[in-house]
Amino acid sequence: METDNQVYQKIDMLPSDLKEEVLDFIDFIPMKRKNKKAVHPRPVFGCAKGQFSMSEDFGAPLDDFKEYRS
Repeated sequence: METDNQVYQKIDMLPSDLKEEVLDFIDFIPMKRKNKKAVHPRPVFGCAKGQFSMSEDFGAPLDDFKEYRS
Protein backbone atom coordinates (compact mmCIF):
# COMPACT_ATOMS: atom_id res chain seq x y z
CA MET A 1 0.00 0.00 0.00
CA GLU A 2 1.37 3.38 -0.98
CA THR A 3 0.50 5.12 2.28
CA ASP A 4 2.35 2.45 4.29
CA ASN A 5 5.51 3.14 2.32
CA GLN A 6 5.11 6.88 2.88
CA VAL A 7 4.71 6.34 6.62
CA TYR A 8 7.78 4.10 6.78
CA GLN A 9 9.86 6.60 4.82
CA LYS A 10 8.82 9.50 7.02
CA ILE A 11 9.48 7.55 10.21
CA ASP A 12 12.85 6.45 8.87
CA MET A 13 13.90 10.08 8.38
CA LEU A 14 13.16 10.97 12.03
CA PRO A 15 15.86 11.13 14.68
CA SER A 16 15.95 8.28 17.22
CA ASP A 17 14.25 10.19 20.04
CA LEU A 18 11.31 11.10 17.81
CA LYS A 19 11.03 7.50 16.60
CA GLU A 20 10.57 6.52 20.26
CA GLU A 21 7.75 9.05 20.57
CA VAL A 22 6.10 7.68 17.43
CA LEU A 23 6.26 4.16 18.86
CA ASP A 24 4.73 5.34 22.13
CA PHE A 25 1.98 7.10 20.24
CA ILE A 26 1.26 4.01 18.14
CA ASP A 27 0.87 2.00 21.37
CA PHE A 28 -1.37 4.71 22.81
CA ILE A 29 -3.85 4.89 19.92
CA PRO A 30 -5.62 1.53 20.53
CA MET A 31 -5.83 2.22 24.28
CA LYS A 32 -7.39 5.62 23.59
CA ARG A 33 -10.04 4.10 21.36
CA LYS A 34 -10.77 1.31 23.85
CA ASN A 35 -11.15 3.81 26.72
CA LYS A 36 -13.36 6.05 24.62
CA LYS A 37 -15.84 3.22 24.13
CA ALA A 38 -15.77 2.30 27.81
CA VAL A 39 -16.44 5.86 28.97
CA HIS A 40 -19.82 6.13 27.22
CA PRO A 41 -21.66 2.83 27.49
CA ARG A 42 -25.22 2.86 26.21
CA PRO A 43 -27.82 2.71 28.99
CA VAL A 44 -30.12 -0.29 29.05
CA PHE A 45 -33.78 0.56 28.56
CA GLY A 46 -35.57 0.47 31.92
CA CYS A 47 -32.41 0.41 34.03
CA ALA A 48 -33.75 3.17 36.36
CA LYS A 49 -37.17 1.59 36.82
CA GLY A 50 -38.40 1.98 40.39
CA GLN A 51 -35.72 4.50 41.37
CA PHE A 52 -37.94 7.56 40.90
CA SER A 53 -41.47 8.41 41.88
CA MET A 54 -43.72 11.37 41.20
CA SER A 55 -46.12 12.89 43.69
CA GLU A 56 -49.84 12.47 43.09
CA ASP A 57 -50.33 16.21 42.53
CA PHE A 58 -47.51 16.54 40.00
CA GLY A 59 -49.81 17.81 37.25
CA ALA A 60 -51.82 20.12 39.51
CA PRO A 61 -51.63 23.87 38.85
CA LEU A 62 -49.03 25.75 40.89
CA ASP A 63 -50.12 28.45 43.33
CA ASP A 64 -47.38 30.74 42.04
CA PHE A 65 -49.23 31.12 38.74
CA LYS A 66 -52.71 31.92 40.12
CA GLU A 67 -52.62 35.49 38.84
CA TYR A 68 -51.96 34.29 35.26
CA ARG A 69 -54.91 31.89 35.22
CA SER A 70 -58.38 33.29 34.58
